[in-house]
Amino acid sequence: MGMRERIAKAQRIVVKIGSALLTNDGQGLDVDRIALWVDQIAQLKAQGKEVVLVSSGSVAAGMKRLGFANRPTQINELQAAAAVGQMELVGVYESNFEKYDLCTAQILLTHDDLSNRRRYLNARSSLRTLLGLGVIPIVNENDTVVTDEIRFGDNDTLGALVANLIEADVLIILTDQLGLFDKNPRDHKDAELIPQIPASDERLESMVSGGAGALGSGGMLTKVRAARLASRSGADTLIASGREQDVITRVAAGEILGTWLLPDTGREAARKQWLAGHLRNRGSLVLDDGAVKALQKGGNSLLPVGVKDAQGDFRRGDMVICVDGAGRIIARGLVNYGAAETLKLLGKPSSKIGEVLGYNGEPELIHRDDLVVT
Repeated sequence: MGMRERIAKAQRIVVKIGSALLTNDGQGLDVDRIALWVDQIAQLKAQGKEVVLVSSGSVAAGMKRLGFANRPTQINELQAAAAVGQMELVGVYESNFEKYDLCTAQILLTHDDLSNRRRYLNARSSLRTLLGLGVIPIVNENDTVVTDEIRFGDNDTLGALVANLIEADVLIILTDQLGLFDKNPRDHKDAELIPQIPASDERLESMVSGGAGALGSGGMLTKVRAARLASRSGADTLIASGREQDVITRVAAGEILGTWLLPDTGREAARKQWLAGHLRNRGSLVLDDGAVKALQKGGNSLLPVGVKDAQGDFRRGDMVICVDGAGRIIARGLVNYGAAETLKLLGKPSSKIGEVLGYNGEPELIHRDDLVVT
């Protein structure tokens, strides 16, 4: 499948918009430009695509409301500006999406939410549910409570982590530059835009780190690193100008704009590599023949009714192996319930989870998005 076809078939898209685009020359939010981006995202929704919006801008908006002439250096003042500005930011998005009868949701994340396996699953479950309901999640870093030690540092990284979290097909990073160039376009009139390049290309980081041959300045390095992070889950990344007319809809239609950074592997291979190589087994689930067949057919979640036994001291979010009656490994995945709860659910239909545990959690022991069949 060619690049254009792959882009046009993308169904789950993360759009990240940076502060440089969102603010109107330091005068607060550029509400007119936001309306244009919302219009384009609404068109994607009308085409049946799922979209998560990762948006900066809360600090800049709060600075204007609070009368700060310059960006604060104290973390507590930055947090105050973010708290005030986040209200305006989400309000502008909500009022614009409402024109298209689209519902939005605010999601504020810290690094700890995505590094802690239990919180990772909670965030993933929330986003997955919102997308299933047709809602457009608007994600930002939780600047109000974040500290220097746990800051993402930039929303490029946050966009990539969200792409990993929901296994997006494409991460679109909108910036104030046209993309990556073979030379710094500010210093070299003959600089040429790079239309596509592997995210793993060893030349990239040195090219954007500064000096006469740099592709850009400021935040371009973080965008390259974000593309590499997104590629871990098999996502393509586009770096393009948010000022390009209809950039989002044109890209989603398969037009090649900006710079595409390509993953080395597809989504399934990337997921398998991640589960197999980066997480320790914390336990095992013994499946009955029906569950084994269901998983081997592909595309199925593991339900408690098909599990005969559970071993190990695992917690929600840990990786467990799934074995058949002879002990052969069938699959690996991130489990939705701890060992004690899983033992209570063995062989039970999902409709009984609330009755057995006293609360209604996920209907699956392991959701298909968190499962790799070996």
